[in-house]
Amino acid sequence: MKELVRPPRLASGARVAVVAPSGPVAEERLQAGLDLLRGWDLDPFAAPHVLDVHGALPHLAGTDADRAADLQRAWCDPSVDAVICARGGYGAQRMVDLLDWEAMRAAGPKVFLGFSDSTTLHEAFAVRLGLVTLYGPVAAGVDFVKNARAQEHLKATLFAPETVRTLTSTGTALAPGRARGVTLGGCLTLLATGYGTPHTRSGARGGLLLLEDVGERPYRVDRTLTHLLRTGWLDGVAGIALGSWAQCGPYEELRPVLADRLGGLGVPVVEELGFGHCDGALTVPFGIAAELDADTGTLTLAMPALS
Repeated sequence: MKELVRPPRLASGARVAVVAPSGPVAEERLQAGLDLLRGWDLDPFAAPHVLDVHGALPHLAGTDADRAADLQRAWCDPSVDAVICARGGYGAQRMVDLLDWEAMRAAGPKVFLGFSDSTTLHEAFAVRLGLVTLYGPVAAGVDFVKNARAQEHLKATLFAPETVRTLTSTGTALAPGRARGVTLGGCLTLLATGYGTPHTRSGARGGLLLLEDVGERPYRVDRTLTHLLRTGWLDGVAGIALGSWAQCGPYEELRPVLADRLGGLGVPVVEELGFGHCDGALTVPFGIAAELDADTGTLTLAMPALS
């Protein structure tokens, strides 16, 4: 697991494209998100198809081709400094193979921000572009437009990343110890369903794996983790940091599943690190060398997320 290239941090006046690679977007929340970005002295704009809804498949923000075109056009536009997803949902797996990764690599590094379903794109950006990406609140997400903690941590990550190099757990260690590695991860279900497909890594060896999910009952989390264990995807992982498990049933029922499936790996496992589908979600970078200390409940980045 190698460190990836860090994009430049944002500065006042940076141009930011908002795209919708997955599910449909509520216009009111999109406008609120754009207003918030303008309040940070950024220059945001919505890609042409952000408010589209697929005619036959209303769980998608327009056609696969249009969603891919929006992302590629924004990424390859030399005036754009950052590309931010409008929301998660579902659909990134349907459009990721339509992107011209050679053209996107030629466009050079810039900030990519998304979470949840965008896990598919985080993996692709790592594999095809070798680029650090940010897993955090999205432009039309409730957390982004309404939660001050989420806003402040994201803003610091974008503009002054050296000020947010340590994340601290509110829980306890599921397995003790300390480990170093390069961060990767995202939504558990997307990582598992992406295994074996193009633009996805073959495993987490040498990495610090950050996992979270939403809407999965404990037995389904068990099933997905068991799948990753049986395939060998978790072989050699250096350590694991767990985020939120919103709508995954009572945590007292889920926690034994996490401990049972991950505790036998012989690596430190930290819970409740405050990223994912939770109120006040923190922004975490993928592709950065870091140290995970389960005894203190901290994840400390070796360097700022952005250059």
